[in-house]
Amino acid sequence: MAAKLLVDIGAQIFNPFLPVIAAGLGMSVVELGRLVGLRSAMGIFAPVSGALSDRHGYRVVIRGALLLSAAGFFLLGVSTSAWMVVLAMILSGLGISAFVPNLQAFISSRLAYNLRARGLGMIEYSWALTGIFGLSAVGFLMAATGWRTPFFVLAAGMVIMSFVFGAMPGIQRSRPAPPEPGAARPSWRARVAAVVVVDSNRRSTYATILAGALSYFAAMQVMIAHGAWLAEQYGLEAAALGAVAFVLGWFDLTASVSVSLFTDRIGKKRSVLIGIIGSLFGYLLMPALNVGVVAAVLIIGVARGFFEFNIVSHFPLLSEQAPAQRGQVMTLGAAVSLVGATVAGFTGPWLLVNYGVAALAWSSAGIVTVSLLTVYFLVQERPETH
Repeated sequence: MAAKLLVDIGAQIFNPFLPVIAAGLGMSVVELGRLVGLRSAMGIFAPVSGALSDRHGYRVVIRGALLLSAAGFFLLGVSTSAWMVVLAMILSGLGISAFVPNLQAFISSRLAYNLRARGLGMIEYSWALTGIFGLSAVGFLMAATGWRTPFFVLAAGMVIMSFVFGAMPGIQRSRPAPPEPGAARPSWRARVAAVVVVDSNRRSTYATILAGALSYFAAMQVMIAHGAWLAEQYGLEAAALGAVAFVLGWFDLTASVSVSLFTDRIGKKRSVLIGIIGSLFGYLLMPALNVGVVAAVLIIGVARGFFEFNIVSHFPLLSEQAPAQRGQVMTLGAAVSLVGATVAGFTGPWLLVNYGVAALAWSSAGIVTVSLLTVYFLVQERPETH
């Protein structure tokens, strides 16, 4: 949870502070939003980390992911040119996209299905604590010392946690037998198929992945743009945006705690549907409640809280769709979701700047409606099979 807290702060730091960091780098909000999208695009390589985990173990990949992220954040902290920012985004994106799904697969492999939402929900407290403590501290740190300092702190923390993971217990499991001497190497098509093809329960598995990606895209559009929205329309600066992150963090924490308490009881699919419907109403109401900073922050929090309940319930639901390929499925789901986040990095700031809050919110509502229909008609809640 401590390691994921650092990663989550790094993942979310651009959401409230996009205009502050963009100004420090000499970029526009739209330009930096595109580079955040580039970072998310590195998620397409997440399934490769899943294959490496199957061969070398979760801890090795998790430690490497933390070191990659640390290198990216340090480089961003010292960036003085566009190419340095681009390289920093690539490194941090590779690290973040490998760390999260492999951590989820690691936890899932150690928990029975009827306890998995509780365990994954507890790990996801870190996402909420990011807003309550992490981003609030970042806001005050930026106001006191400048926008670069938090990136150095994150990099140092991730290096330390990479050593901590070296002392954690591993998973005992069988490894694939090495190829016989002289055997032909698999073709590139066979290697790609080994990463993206699911052998069982395909329709429900792919539908679960798609629904999660659509929900993630809809939420990220608002998350990446809400700092610029509140700064432009209500004049909020770094410290105030950190205070907003504090408020939003309590919505996240309420959602994660609710998952750990209730999702195993009421069912993973039903919980996902509840979360999607709640976020849908939140997006629909955003333009009407954008009449003052308090109302705007509250409706953002409602939509975000229901999204968090949806996506944290989604993790255990996805983890049991194809148990024999859990690492592959979890990293594939992360990859597709991060592709959605990549697109959101382009569309969120662009919609806000060119068409306003209504276009931003209602487009997210339309996208999450497709996610709702996908889950309702195509996803099956698969019982534990091992």
